[in-house]
Amino acid sequence: MKKILLILTFLVSFVSFSQEDAWVYFNDKPNSDAFFNNPLSELSQRALDRRTAQNIALFLNDAPLEATYVSQITDTPGITVMARSKWLNCLHIRGSVTDIQSLLVFPFVNHVHFADNSLNSKMAIPATISPVNKQLDVQVNFDYGTSANQIQMLNGHLLHQANYTGTGKIIAVMDAGFPNVNTIAPFQRLRDNNQILGGYDYVNQSDNFYSGFDHGTMVLSTMGGYVSGQLVGTAPDAKYYLYITEDVASENPVEESNWVEAAEQADRVGVDIITTSLGYFAFDNGNYGHTYSDMTGNSAFASQGANIAFTKGIIVLASAGNEGNSSEPHVGVPAEAINVLAIGAVKADRSLASFSSVGPSFDGRIKPDVMAQGQSSILSDISGNIVAASGTSFSCPIMAGMMACLWQVAPNLTNQQIIDAYKQSCDRFSSPDNEYGYGIPDFELALTIANLSSSEHKKDNFVVYPNPTSNSVSISFPDNYTNATVYFYNTLGQVLIEKTISTSVSNVSLEALNSGVYFYKIESNSFTQSGKIIKE
Repeated sequence: MKKILLILTFLVSFVSFSQEDAWVYFNDKPNSDAFFNNPLSELSQRALDRRTAQNIALFLNDAPLEATYVSQITDTPGITVMARSKWLNCLHIRGSVTDIQSLLVFPFVNHVHFADNSLNSKMAIPATISPVNKQLDVQVNFDYGTSANQIQMLNGHLLHQANYTGTGKIIAVMDAGFPNVNTIAPFQRLRDNNQILGGYDYVNQSDNFYSGFDHGTMVLSTMGGYVSGQLVGTAPDAKYYLYITEDVASENPVEESNWVEAAEQADRVGVDIITTSLGYFAFDNGNYGHTYSDMTGNSAFASQGANIAFTKGIIVLASAGNEGNSSEPHVGVPAEAINVLAIGAVKADRSLASFSSVGPSFDGRIKPDVMAQGQSSILSDISGNIVAASGTSFSCPIMAGMMACLWQVAPNLTNQQIIDAYKQSCDRFSSPDNEYGYGIPDFELALTIANLSSSEHKKDNFVVYPNPTSNSVSISFPDNYTNATVYFYNTLGQVLIEKTISTSVSNVSLEALNSGVYFYKIESNSFTQSGKIIKE
């Protein structure tokens, strides 16, 4: 028995001598966009919820290793893959020194690092061995083209730059039809990433919701459309249900009933936001029509349904209407409902679009609630052409997409808390009127308000705001902490700023930093919190 043990020891020694362990690091993750567009392809819902609850954004190191890189290393003679790390973008490998060094011929290999440090002295090792990508992905660099103004007017691009693009939120679109959404190029991104979850045609009692009138296709494109350099929707990474409730062949109260039935289905499947570019006042049969005296917030059938949807935790947005120049210029059903956000329209220069319906409601409430660009909005037609069109039909979904991005920032807040933060950010919040409502929201400010409103953030986490920022940030302390040290790093991991802060002095100047993306770490006793900040 002892002789066998001696032989085994010799064999193990021989193998150890001839084989080396090392790590091979890759340059990048070229297909990481697929992950950012569909985080559930890599992370469970619980993982995403945990990040969201703790204000931890998705980073490149969450994305999976590039499969083609792994396969090429695996297929290299003499190399055995022992383990892998997506966080460090590398593989743990085993092989001879010669075989391992041969991997440097692959253009995607950054460097190799031997477990035996004496072997590393023979290698040309870069000064920085971190495989961290120096550039955030497409969310940071959306080329909005002519659609830029309708997003930048709301400071929505700043949420996009912070990777708040609607991920994790579901929007139900109630309209007259969605022809060609399943074929034309502006929706290819939605299709590729499985962001259209389903739908139904309530008018024809059909599962074919890629049919009907073209209006819904145009509406959807303002949120989910994507043609680089021409059109970027306000919530390109949200998911969507598409419901046909409007019969363009007639104007009949059954359409309100269709609407409510669809709202119930939206509640059933877990939708967060309903957006509807439909409005009801008069019907073909004059006896069925509404009058201004009906606009009391909970009289019309669709308004009642919309208010109930709100009680289920859904945010409902509706076009204010295009009757501003008519004999009956007031906001109609369901936008007039008590708990519905009625969205009016402004021009590209922020002035009122004359067609936008006005308030107040019959019972004296402020309507519309808020405004977005609805004159010369940029969108896709059913042929995939990027065109300009006008109507509160488009200001409403533009706003709905941004609401999804805002709620993504603070998913622990209720629908009412999100609405409160959103309204407080508007430029006429202190003096609303019957044309502009509370005005045009600033989603960067709304983001800050939402974060500060979050009891979870106040209790358990430091809040760094504003983000993005220009010159400085303030840091709000959670309960039971009075002192901390904050560090700001560049993408190479170098500490650029280190400062001790307290509940009495929590402002940190970032004037010394160039514009770009930085990472921060806050340490207090045994507690550590990390995140990223954008310096404009």
